[in-house]
Amino acid sequence: MKRLNKLIFTLIFAVVAISLVACGSGENNNETNEDNTNEGKNLYEDIKEKGVLTVGTEGVYPPFSFHNDEGKLTGYDVEVIREVAKRMGVEVKFEETQWDAMFAGLNAGRFDVIANQVGINKDRLANYGFSIPYTYSSAVVVVPKDNTDITSFEDLKGKKSAQTLTSNYGEIAKEYGAELVSVEGLFQAAEVIKQGHADVTVNDKLAVLDYLKQKGDGLKIVAESDEKSEMAFTFNKGNEELVNAVNEALESMIDDGTLSKIAIEWFGEDVSTK
Repeated sequence: MKRLNKLIFTLIFAVVAISLVACGSGENNNETNEDNTNEGKNLYEDIKEKGVLTVGTEGVYPPFSFHNDEGKLTGYDVEVIREVAKRMGVEVKFEETQWDAMFAGLNAGRFDVIANQVGINKDRLANYGFSIPYTYSSAVVVVPKDNTDITSFEDLKGKKSAQTLTSNYGEIAKEYGAELVSVEGLFQAAEVIKQGHADVTVNDKLAVLDYLKQKGDGLKIVAESDEKSEMAFTFNKGNEELVNAVNEALESMIDDGTLSKIAIEWFGEDVSTK
């Protein structure tokens, strides 16, 4: 009899436990369903609601993204995206990030868009969304002034090239057979070359010309690519409405001459067109 009572008690306890678990599962499902109601709310809607476009940029890459003598973040890319945000009716917030961590930051949702002279290439197109181009430039080969061994891209074979490893320019150097020496940007690349730890760097023509104008210390351009690189604002895939809004702002800047004006202010020529 005692055993029967124990058995009955155990069965009752089990039924109650199962009922409680079932109730708990129902509550969790409701929470999940409630969370899923936000799935239809896209990034562009969030930006418009918050009134802020968060932008990833280096802040140490003149003349595109850097701090001036007053400590203010400025540069060609910075001023272009500021105007874009203004035309979208939102404020802009910058998140300064090293180049080699830039795409990881975008992937993680730390910012909505990258404004940092990102070149459009096949691999990136497979993984990211892009605006229409706002800069056209070319790759150049930079060496010490007294160097006579390197005069073309073909001469990069077997040479040490100072590059940010995830940049288009690093890929170009590697394609021509150079051994890459990792640096964080053009300024560090120049220092590494001057110290003799690298022979050369492949970089953006506009950035190099600005560097030589500012520094003018012992480096020279010896070769320039015939191909023009297209630079554009970069987004995570699946944010077509945001990309379209940015494109609409850029197109209005092209139509009324604002983009051309910003380019000429920074470079003395219109680098926003081919």
